[in-house]
Amino acid sequence: MDFLSNKPLLITDTILRDAHQSQAATRMTLEDMLPACEVLDSIGYYSLECWGGATFDSCMRFLDEDPWVRLRTLRAHLPHTKLQMLFRGQNILGYKHYADDVVDMFCAKSIENGIDIIRIFDALNDIRNLEQAIKSTKKYGGHVEATLSYTISPIHNEDYFVDLAKQLEQMGADSLCIKDMANLLLPMDAYSLVKRLKETVSMPIHLHTHNTTGTGDMVNLMAAYAGVDIVDTALSPLANGTSQPATESLVATLKGTVRDTGLDLGKMSEAAVHFRKVAQRLKDTGALDPKVLNVDTNTLLYQVPGGMLSNLISQLKQAGKEDKYYDVLAEIPRVREDFGYPPLVTPSSQIVGTQAVMNIITGERYKMIPKESRAMLKGEYGKLPGVVNEEVRAKAGIKPEEVVTCRPADLLEPELPKYRAEYAGLAQSEEDVLSLALFPQVAPNFIKRRNLRTPPLPRTIEPLEHREQERSVAPISRG
Repeated sequence: MDFLSNKPLLITDTILRDAHQSQAATRMTLEDMLPACEVLDSIGYYSLECWGGATFDSCMRFLDEDPWVRLRTLRAHLPHTKLQMLFRGQNILGYKHYADDVVDMFCAKSIENGIDIIRIFDALNDIRNLEQAIKSTKKYGGHVEATLSYTISPIHNEDYFVDLAKQLEQMGADSLCIKDMANLLLPMDAYSLVKRLKETVSMPIHLHTHNTTGTGDMVNLMAAYAGVDIVDTALSPLANGTSQPATESLVATLKGTVRDTGLDLGKMSEAAVHFRKVAQRLKDTGALDPKVLNVDTNTLLYQVPGGMLSNLISQLKQAGKEDKYYDVLAEIPRVREDFGYPPLVTPSSQIVGTQAVMNIITGERYKMIPKESRAMLKGEYGKLPGVVNEEVRAKAGIKPEEVVTCRPADLLEPELPKYRAEYAGLAQSEEDVLSLALFPQVAPNFIKRRNLRTPPLPRTIEPLEHREQERSVAPISRG
């Protein structure tokens, strides 16, 4: 088989974000990261994913760190590498929809504090939930990486994703990410999808997968054959299992081919020496359970992400119904069908999984319907991809005329003035206001503690123009 591109494959390393989020509940500290920054900055990655996702919450809740200080510090220590973050569209980094003015300010401050590339996704692939984040990221000079949340269902076929990609390109996306959060994208399907996308859209294609089912390395290799421009990998100490495939393995595989990454394995080995110590500390403290390194093919059978499986087991233990595990696994696809086939990613994975558990442990389907299930069935999270079971919707007490059909954020009034007033005595910056708005249960106590300590690092933020010039990456050819 010949490569369909003769351009070097670009690499985004996830060691500073998704690698430890996937394996160790996002418990890597800034102190763990800084000693490796100089060598990471010299490797020549397309970008380093270092912020967003669960890092924001985890910094304040578990690590007693200011997430904004983390970002500014990483920016200062990684002057030559683009920094990337994960952003949940209208949910930002929280678990509900926020008004457009909050989304706009968060994009502005993320870019001002050091982010170059914002990967924007929506759990339902409702592109209306990406509109404001795309508009704001472009407005403040950031790179928009719009995202396809990959899943499998009777309606989620290749044509569906190709059509979605066309719409995202029309919306102004600078690049397109295939986000395979559950490692459901199989190698031959990856080849076919990437090939179709390269023939259809002109923007670069970036693939994100995991190695939960043991197929991740093959997925990346087949995508490389099909001409994918960029892939996500993780340095080996925190790679594989529920994390991304290992960076070094892919770099070695492509060496000497037309897709040779040109990256230095020696420098990666130097960085890996440091992160092996970090991984060992995370194991010793119990944050990294070696079970996450195992291959789990249940994901392929039930289309349930690894993190969702562990959550189900916990819920069943609390109810004393561990013997119902396989009943719940069989119920999940049925609930997903009733709900219109949402992709299983935060927050839809938690909502569908919890509903399946309740259906089984109560012995009657939809006897209990949590408020989150009602909100999803009502359309408060956005348009569900498929047809919703109207009997289930009626059981949830939702009349047809009550279903939200507009962009959900259109129902929200501007919120920043309210948050600024509410936190006037506590917030010391606009960044603080955003932290408090997104995590009102966690941020107030964290900021009170922080304000009593030595002031945080001074805000030395380079002008955007200078940053872009320093870290500019050559345009990606479609060859």
